[in-house]
Amino acid sequence: LLFFFQCDNAKGLKAFYDAIKYGPNHLMVFGGVCATVTSIIAESLKGWNLVQLSFAATTPELADKKKYPYFFRTVPSDNAVNPAILKLLKYYQWKRVGTLTQDVQRFSEVRNDLTGVLYGEDIEISDTESFSNDPCTSVKKLKGNDVRIILGQFDEEMAVKVFCCAYDEEMYGSKYQWIIPGWYENLWWESWINSSQCLTKNLLAAMEGYIGVDFEPLSTKVIKTISGRTPQQYEKEYNAKRADGQSSKFHGYAYDGIWVIAKTLQRAMKYLNATNKHQKIEDFNYTNHKLGKIFLDAMNETNFFGVTGQVVFRNGERMGTIKFTQFQERKEVKVGEYNAVADTLEIINNSIRFQGLEPPKDKTIIQEELRKISLPLYSILSALTILGMIMASAFLFFNIKNRNQKLIKMSSPYMNNLIILGGMLSYASIFLFGLDGSFVSKKTFETLCTVRTWILTVGYTTAFGAMFAKTWRVHAIFKNVKMKKKIIKDQKLLVIVGGMLLIDLCILICWQVVDPLRRTVEKYNMEPDPAGRDISIRPILEHCENTHMTIWLGIVYAYKGLLMLFGCFLAWETRNVSIPALNDSKYIGMSVYNVGIMCIIGAAVSFLTRDQPNVQFCIVALVIIFCSTITLCLVFVPKLITLRTNPDAATQNRRFQFTQNQKKEDSKTSTSVTSVNQASTSRLEGLQSENHRLRMKITELDKDLEEVTMQLQDTPEKTTYIKQNHYQDLNDILSIRNFTDNKDGEKAILKNHLDQNPSAQWGTTDPSRTSKDPIEDINSPEHIQRRLSLQLPILHHAYLPSIGGVDASCASPCVSPSASPRHRHVPSSFRVMVSGL
Repeated sequence: LLFFFQCDNAKGLKAFYDAIKYGPNHLMVFGGVCATVTSIIAESLKGWNLVQLSFAATTPELADKKKYPYFFRTVPSDNAVNPAILKLLKYYQWKRVGTLTQDVQRFSEVRNDLTGVLYGEDIEISDTESFSNDPCTSVKKLKGNDVRIILGQFDEEMAVKVFCCAYDEEMYGSKYQWIIPGWYENLWWESWINSSQCLTKNLLAAMEGYIGVDFEPLSTKVIKTISGRTPQQYEKEYNAKRADGQSSKFHGYAYDGIWVIAKTLQRAMKYLNATNKHQKIEDFNYTNHKLGKIFLDAMNETNFFGVTGQVVFRNGERMGTIKFTQFQERKEVKVGEYNAVADTLEIINNSIRFQGLEPPKDKTIIQEELRKISLPLYSILSALTILGMIMASAFLFFNIKNRNQKLIKMSSPYMNNLIILGGMLSYASIFLFGLDGSFVSKKTFETLCTVRTWILTVGYTTAFGAMFAKTWRVHAIFKNVKMKKKIIKDQKLLVIVGGMLLIDLCILICWQVVDPLRRTVEKYNMEPDPAGRDISIRPILEHCENTHMTIWLGIVYAYKGLLMLFGCFLAWETRNVSIPALNDSKYIGMSVYNVGIMCIIGAAVSFLTRDQPNVQFCIVALVIIFCSTITLCLVFVPKLITLRTNPDAATQNRRFQFTQNQKKEDSKTSTSVTSVNQASTSRLEGLQSENHRLRMKITELDKDLEEVTMQLQDTPEKTTYIKQNHYQDLNDILSIRNFTDNKDGEKAILKNHLDQNPSAQWGTTDPSRTSKDPIEDINSPEHIQRRLSLQLPILHHAYLPSIGGVDASCASPCVSPSASPRHRHVPSSFRVMVSGL
């Protein structure tokens, strides 16, 4: 045998070639420790038909059988740990890893082989980082890519730097698992801690729990090996022979290597004896390819149990045992081993200590959690909604039962029913707003998005549209300046409400057809698990949205706002209607104010709390409950109280007061009327003013009449003429006096005189007077008073046309034209007398 242990390239190669040239023929080469020298020699052995067996060369490069066909080794290569790592990853169900590799060929080759091993095994290498001197940048990238399981390939010096960076980036503890080479020397960090900038305690904190992977130096099984000793007996004897000498972890592989060569030569000899009795192994030379092939085949057939375990070659590579150790409290503790021959992994019970309650996750487990409405909150608000609907039902029963009462009848019971219906629809929408993904499916939730919007919109318009419609009727009746009787039936009000609903339907249908509401999911930033598990919670929230949500909401809000402003205008215009049963302006104003304020506040708070479904639902539900309840109470509670206490009070006062900045000219004249408007008031005041002016004119004429009366004492013939021929005409003429006095209730002078002297009839004479002197009889006080009572109406009637009063042809508004003096034949003598007067 040619034993070769040189690591210097030049000296090693010279010694090897000198042994070949000047030494005896060698059957095999045993050795090769340093990778550089070993690879050169192994590549040239094919020319000399020499088989090489190494016990310490672990470089993965030597596993290339095309380049090194005659090379074998009893020690597993560095790549042998990769199947063991694969088994460990599968054992803990880690399917996502990252690699961190030092830029050295040895480590790069292991990394490349590991990539090939993991490929196709449903294990993802999410990030591959490498570094030369400073690993902190690579460590930071691994953290940024959420790598939890890190597979490292670096030496002891770089390992110290890596764990210092891991401590700075907080990539240690219960969420991370480091898997690194396990061939470091004992207490390896103490030699390199001074070269780093982190404290020892920080380094040890980051190192705690890492797992090292390396080949097993000696088998742990208590089984006799091919030498007749157990691995434990061999180790004891080895330690006794080396005394205080330095120990190498490859001694067991060297020992088994000698046995491999011995067993190979034995099989070759048996083969030669069985096939060719004339040829022996001593006949081998460097050009004997046949015998070299026999040695190569015999080496591949090696299979025995040695002190390092089962010795088997597969393509020249040792199928050995890989051990797993874990750094626990400043020391390496064996936690498991992998048998490459059987492809089995054995984890020692309760030996691995993870820093968390369970093994780390291979990535940040993101558990989507739907932010749903609390069931107790939904139950409470649903109970309040049911109470509101019961109240609305009670108002509906009250309105239907008392619909024939004057108070309810005057307040439009059909419109009241629509107000209640709108309120109940608004209440019903609360149940739909509280249903989310925790109660219904995704498809049902999307349907609810549309249904609840329609119900709330139609309910709002129905309630306030009916309220404003009946207020418009009051406004239309009592603001009619043309003094015409105006009848507005409930059918017309229903048409108005239907028109408002038609506008709503047009908007909603266009919304549904052009840009329907869809279920959208909004994802929020991840949050730590409240229970302390190694997972992150990503809250998600369902919304009802569409592409142009702002535009459609703007259209709906604008329409509802205009409706509210119209209601405010009607309430203001009808505020002075004095019939309580008709005048709801104060309550409408209060409703509009409360609803407007609550809707503005509710919309703002709801927008600001869109990421908190419980708060948002609570605000929306309370706003709807408050607005619906306050509206129904303001409309029906006053009627209920009035009907129970004094049902006629609201309908007794028929006097309508209008104070539209109009000032009456005559404040002393007041008239009680059933229906008064501006035109009739102006006409009445004009007639009263004209009557007063005519009264003053009559007073002036009476003074002139006194002077004329004194002259009549000398003309008895005229008086007699009047009395005898024109009493009937004078009676018709005197009726004009009634027209001038009908406003204040005075009686005509002539009528008073006749009532007091019923015996003195027109066209009759007193017989007792015929015998007296005509002049004396005429000048008596009795005749003077009678003349005054006759002459005053005559003059009054004659002078009225000339002073702008009543036409002489119409003695009274109550007398037909045929009874007026103009339609009769008046003798010329009478006309002359009047002209003369």
